[in-house]
Amino acid sequence: MLASPVIAQEQVVKTITVTGQGIESIATTIATVQLGVEIEGQNPAQIQQEVAERTTALLEILRSNNVNKLQTTGIQLRPNYSYNDNRRQLVNYTATNIVSFETDIEQVGSILDETVNVGATRIDSVSFSATEMAISQAQSRALEKATNDAQRQAQAVLRALNLTPQEVITINVNGANTPRPLMMESMSDRALSSNIASTPVVGGEQDVRASVTLQIRY
Repeated sequence: MLASPVIAQEQVVKTITVTGQGIESIATTIATVQLGVEIEGQNPAQIQQEVAERTTALLEILRSNNVNKLQTTGIQLRPNYSYNDNRRQLVNYTATNIVSFETDIEQVGSILDETVNVGATRIDSVSFSATEMAISQAQSRALEKATNDAQRQAQAVLRALNLTPQEVITINVNGANTPRPLMMESMSDRALSSNIASTPVVGGEQDVRASVTLQIRY
């Protein structure tokens, strides 16, 4: 008699895979500003000197307001040409000096007004963001919300099928994103030249989003 071969049967693990989403809104408290001085003229040395003087006054205002991360982001002196009948003719020169800094949203409006008063002619960008600590805490809360959302989804489906969840087999943390700064439109030359008593600035909120995928045995 030959022994019958025994075929081992693998136990099938029944699982459900769900992905949960979490969103946490946080208030922005920091303003990042890029502004500077730009002057056109016929004499390059003269306009470069005027830009330097205005920028010096601009920097004094910013330092007196205790702004953070103050730095020069661009210095330029370029010729401007006109083109007629395929001929290039020098028109004038443009001198530029751009700086950037960070400050509290509460004081950015008054700082913008002060910089314009001492000679700033460009406000290129104003963006708003939360502090790194606030973003990190929001990421943790968003991940917790995403995990709870995934569990709720699994429980709802299994309950509808009269099945009982047993244990979590795998966890895939897809991450909590760092929110992009909120941008405010740059001010036009017309707005800069107008007599504005105070520039109102409202930061708003940022959304931190997270995603978690669970594989649950039932």
